[in-house]
Amino acid sequence: MNIAERARVVFVVGPTGVGKTSLAIELARRLGAEIINCDSRQVYIGMDIGTAKPTAAQRACVPHHLLDVREPSEPLDAASFAALADSTIADIHARRRRALVVGGSGLYFRALRWGIFPGPRASEELRTHLRKRAAREGYHSLYEELRAIDPDTALRLAPRDLKRVIRALEVFYLTGVPLSVHHARHRPLRPRYESLVIGLTTEREKLYRALDARFDQMLAAGLVEEVQALLAKGYDAQSPALTAIGYKQLAAYLRGEVTLEEAARLAKRDTRRFAKRQLTWFRAEPGILWMSAEQAYRQAGELLEHFFAGRWPTPDASVVNVHSNV
Repeated sequence: MNIAERARVVFVVGPTGVGKTSLAIELARRLGAEIINCDSRQVYIGMDIGTAKPTAAQRACVPHHLLDVREPSEPLDAASFAALADSTIADIHARRRRALVVGGSGLYFRALRWGIFPGPRASEELRTHLRKRAAREGYHSLYEELRAIDPDTALRLAPRDLKRVIRALEVFYLTGVPLSVHHARHRPLRPRYESLVIGLTTEREKLYRALDARFDQMLAAGLVEEVQALLAKGYDAQSPALTAIGYKQLAAYLRGEVTLEEAARLAKRDTRRFAKRQLTWFRAEPGILWMSAEQAYRQAGELLEHFFAGRWPTPDASVVNVHSNV
C-alpha cells in the first residue's frame, strides 16, 4: 500500500465567502495540520485581494501549500492540480503531519478525491468552429446547445464560461457521450484517499450580504490597483487573471467601458451566482457532511480528531448533516 492510499485527508468545501479559510486555520492550529489550497484562482501569483487569498499573517501561523504556484497566464488544469496536491499530501504524511484541503473549486476537489476523466484529445478544428459560432451567435447559443445535450454539466457551468462549455461540447461531439456520463462512469467505488469532507453552508441572504460587503472591502484594500498591475504586465482578457470574477469587471472599468459603480454591481451579482453554482456542484457530490458555518467551529474539531485517530465514523455523525437554502 503506498503513501497516498494510507493517507487520511480532510476536505473543507462550500461556496465562496462562507468561512472555509477561517475555520480551516482554526482546525489546523488545534490539530497540527497543514492546509492545501483548493481554489483555482488562489494558485496565481499577484491575485491576492480579489481571490481572498490567506494573508501573510494567516500563512505564518499555519503552513499553506499550492498558493502562488502559477503566473496568471499559465492555466493549472484539474489533473495538474491533483498531481501537485498528491505530492504535497505525501510529503505532509511522511512528516507525520495532517492534511486539510480547503477551497471551493469543484473540479479540483473532484480530481483529487476521485480522479478525473482524462477525455479525448483536443480537436483544434472543432474548437475553432465552436469559437466562431460563439462570436457569431453569442455564447448563449452554445450554452443552450449544451443544456440540450448534457443538462447536468450545463447546470454546473456559467453560460459565460465559454472555455468549459466548448470543452463539454467537444467531448460529446468526439465521443458521442455527454461529459457528465463520462465522469459518472470514471468515478471509482471509493475515493482515492481515506477522506472526511466537511461542507459549510449558511443562510442564503446572510451569505449574499457578506459577499457584497467583502467586495466593498476588496475595493477599499486596493483591488483596482491589483487589477491595474496585472494589466500593466500585459495579461490579456482571456488569461485566468482577467476572466476571474471581480478582475474581469474591474478590467472593463479600467478600459473605460463601465463606471466603477457598475463594475462593482456586476461583480457582486456574478459572485452571488457563482456561490449558488458552487453549492449545486457540491450538493451532487456523495459523502459530504454538511454543517452551518456558525456551528462548524464546535462540531468539526471533534469529528476531525476522531477521523485522524482512526475512530470514524463517529456514532453522532448524523448531527452535522444539516440543510441549507443557499
